Amino acid sequence: MCRFIAYKGETILLDDLLFRPNNSLIKQSYEAKELEEPLNGDGFGIGWYNHEISTSPAVFVSMTPAWSNRNLKNLAGHLKSPCIFAHVRAASMGDISEANCHPFTYENWMFMHNGGIEDFAKIKRQVRRAYSDSIYMWLRGQTDSEHFFALILDKIIGKKDSVSPLDVVAAMEEAIRYIQNLKKEAKVTAPTYLNTCITNGKFMVATRYCSDLSEEAPSLYYSTGSQYVCQDGVCHLVQSPDKHAAMVVSEKLTEFADDWQKVPNNHFVMIHNNMLAQLKAIE
Repeated sequence: MCRFIAYKGETILLDDLLFRPNNSLIKQSYEAKELEEPLNGDGFGIGWYNHEISTSPAVFVSMTPAWSNRNLKNLAGHLKSPCIFAHVRAASMGDISEANCHPFTYENWMFMHNGGIEDFAKIKRQVRRAYSDSIYMWLRGQTDSEHFFALILDKIIGKKDSVSPLDVVAAMEEAIRYIQNLKKEAKVTAPTYLNTCITNGKFMVATRYCSDLSEEAPSLYYSTGSQYVCQDGVCHLVQSPDKHAAMVVSEKLTEFADDWQKVPNNHFVMIHNNMLAQLKAIE
């Protein structure tokens, strides 16, 4: 079901998220602890912002397993950013190809997903009919993830720089309702799992969601504090009066229990520009 990491805060090396922690994303690509199937080897992607150059994120994706990609290891030790997305894929819909690797980007927005819209093929045609022409032409891949991202984009791109975390929450709730209504009309009873994260490089909004209220959504945690530090193999949040950081992760990166809070089932977690976290139930 994939694993991901989202980071916002002081500038750090990608290596501090991807390789150095005890339960790094690379380790999760072959030994995920909170999934029945521990392998996530159907490609990977990393996205990061350098606002001195552009408001749009840079992305590097590959359909090779993350654990064996030499280019990723080399880049991770040399790239720094204050806002980073990283994702390892276990393909459930769509070919194993670069076009289907997360994170997906549009202008200054970046999105990734862990989960699945079960039986998405039965509603895919109806979903695509909902898009504006510009978003329809932008779509490249086959995944339910990218199509869900497109539904959100159509609700927020007109707001430009004035969009807020609550605007994104409203767009995501509308997209969820639309998907669930289509599934109901198509008599699809299989659940929808939406652990997602979206950012514009300024704030982040993540979801932990399962449409079947008798089930728990896949694991998702958040962490807020002063400064994320990796030293001698130990990675955790340390206190610093003038620095702030926040993360949203599929699995805890370290054994420091106080660093991590579990996102409640069927909730949003908004990470604001000041790195404060706010929870909101998904309506």
